[in-house]
Amino acid sequence: MPRQKTGKEKSKRAPLPVVPTLQKFLKTYEKHRAQTQTSVCPAIKKDLKTSIDKEQMLRKFILVRPDDSPPSILPISLEPLLMAIRDERYTLGKQICIWGFQLSNPEIARLASLLELKGRTACPLATLELIDCRMDPWALGRLGQALQCSRLHSLVLDYCRFENEDIESIFLGLESNRRLQGLSLRYCGLGPQSGPRLGSVIRHSAICELHLDGNYLQCSGARALLRPIAEHAEMRGRGPPATASPDSPGPPRTLPGTKKKMKGLAEAGPWLVKLYLADNGIDGKGNGGENALLEFTQILTCLIKYSAHLREIDLGNNVVGEVAAVDILEALRARKTGKLPVLKITVTPQISSDTFRSIWKISKKPKITSKRKKKVCT
Repeated sequence: MPRQKTGKEKSKRAPLPVVPTLQKFLKTYEKHRAQTQTSVCPAIKKDLKTSIDKEQMLRKFILVRPDDSPPSILPISLEPLLMAIRDERYTLGKQICIWGFQLSNPEIARLASLLELKGRTACPLATLELIDCRMDPWALGRLGQALQCSRLHSLVLDYCRFENEDIESIFLGLESNRRLQGLSLRYCGLGPQSGPRLGSVIRHSAICELHLDGNYLQCSGARALLRPIAEHAEMRGRGPPATASPDSPGPPRTLPGTKKKMKGLAEAGPWLVKLYLADNGIDGKGNGGENALLEFTQILTCLIKYSAHLREIDLGNNVVGEVAAVDILEALRARKTGKLPVLKITVTPQISSDTFRSIWKISKKPKITSKRKKKVCT
């Protein structure tokens, strides 16, 4: 006879009251909006009301300024939203997306405080997107400080233009982070000097997906980024068998040598799985000319040959030339001979059609076909 569930077990599985929770959250948000003398974000208000109507929890907050807002209207601020999340202990919101704002120091300070929450009131956010946002050096330093201990899994800073000294604060924060797995810095104005710092970040963190499209790393910056990753992969490849199997998409999830598992922490990298370097001026025309391109290709092919974790590289809109493309093709063949997982790689079509087709063919994942079971006649 099945055992009856106790009242305590039933209460653990009882669903949260969706509508009252969201209604109360909206009321608290509007209260803080009035206190801070700012405007309600129409997108957030609309999403909250839609979620109430559908009786679904809202997990993604999008803060965006409407295109048709008159100049006399009170500004939209991030603070009321963060204050509502804190006051209501709204732990079901997993993403905050902020688009096109000049973020003030008080807004960043409150965001950083939320990211640093631990214990019983830990920060619920898994994804933070700050797209086309502007922050002063103090704000970037405060955000970088919070990133050191945040529980974020994904950070997107696309279209935020950074000066060299400004982005350093972000790099410092990411170097000691063991939870972040995805980092996107697309169209951020990063130059060759950012390459070594990015390589160090990947080497000392758990980041396995890196988006750098639309910057200007050139051959020297891209080479500096890949060098520590390639050297680590070669050392592992020439030594004992790598820890990753063809079916293992990411890094080990716990730190070695610890008696207790640390929830959410991963061993320091490099564990790069996906790398996007499209449109980065990687060709023979930048600083160093053809020699720089040759050095970059040597590091890249080493990574291709030996990395058991790597699954995807995008080099689109970088004119690497026929010689480099042939080297990449040979590295892919060596990878296949070494029985490493298939690597999807995108290169410019400005090479010979034979080389391009060969690269495309060898980096294409085979289709999985399921065999139909034959009917057994009785």
